[in-house]
Amino acid sequence: MIVFKTFFKVLNKNKVPIIMFTIILVFFGGFNMQTSDNSTNFVASKPDILIINQDKEEGITQNLINYIKQNSNIKEIKQEKEAIDDALFYRQINYIIYIPQNYRQDFLNGKNPQIQIKSTGDYQSSLAGMMLDRYVKVASIYQGNIESEQELIEKINKTLSKQTQVEITSKLDTNNLKKAAFYYNFANYSILAGCVYVICLILSSFKDEKILKRTIISSMNYKSHNRKLLLSNMLLASFLWVFYVILSFILVGEIMFKAHGLIYMLNSLIFTICAVTIAFLIGNLVNNKNAINGIVNVIALGSSFLCGSFVPMEWLPDTVLKIAHVLPSYYYISSNEIITKLETINLETIRPVLINMAIVLLFATVFVIITNVISKRKRKIG
Repeated sequence: MIVFKTFFKVLNKNKVPIIMFTIILVFFGGFNMQTSDNSTNFVASKPDILIINQDKEEGITQNLINYIKQNSNIKEIKQEKEAIDDALFYRQINYIIYIPQNYRQDFLNGKNPQIQIKSTGDYQSSLAGMMLDRYVKVASIYQGNIESEQELIEKINKTLSKQTQVEITSKLDTNNLKKAAFYYNFANYSILAGCVYVICLILSSFKDEKILKRTIISSMNYKSHNRKLLLSNMLLASFLWVFYVILSFILVGEIMFKAHGLIYMLNSLIFTICAVTIAFLIGNLVNNKNAINGIVNVIALGSSFLCGSFVPMEWLPDTVLKIAHVLPSYYYISSNEIITKLETINLETIRPVLINMAIVLLFATVFVIITNVISKRKRKIG
């Protein structure tokens, strides 16, 4: 009880900077969530195409032009090389189709006339290229078997009019799951920074010469002393974790009431336990209060950048991710990304998440052991 009482006396003494820092982190996490709340869903759009037709607009040539018009935005550009190149350069058009002279007659005679193109090389030009290739391939298949041009056009149009029916079988709320993953990924920084700052600030007060000497000469051994301090820190960190969970219900929404949300919360709780042990280890190594801010930046910011807290994991180089494997934050954030993709939740599907949680707890155990070793040596020195 003496350790607990002393801990909360120190906490009460430093309550102003602790409360201010915690509020800033919680606010920063919420604000970051709000500003990053945008949709990344793909929306199909028609490419902007310029058609330069050197053939007569009749028969198969006219049908090709009509098909392109139905599936794109046809642009009218002055038929001069400089004007056309400028339009392509400034993205006024995505794709240029050059229909050669005698295209209709050569195609009907089986000569396979080539249609020249120019493009901007972006995704819309790729869409235009796929559309043109589809028409030419379908027309070429029918051309060798049908002699009548009118019948050929009807067959082509009938084939091209067929649309694939897409049935969405996934019932995942992907938008809200991504929001939840983004929020809890960012919480890696907030929880780690909060624990390191608060716990190091409190433990530095235990390094006071009078308190330290009383601790050394007392009957309490270093393991018991560390265990009680660690439990006190866990209790304090649990309040920080509760703040973030409550905020997630407000910002993320109803997904937090479902099984996915429960796993997100459990994963963050496991990481909070690990964050406490990291802070506890650092607090036993550092005596200078002025160094705490620098340590927070190195530990919290460094691991967040390396492990995908600020930048999605898929955007990070392989070398960075390999380095990140030695940090518990990597396994925490990796679990968040796995949870986002879970179609169904059972023991088999969440096995990778459970393995990552076990690894994070293993990190926590190692940090506690190292802290006990350091405390034992310091007592001998003292």
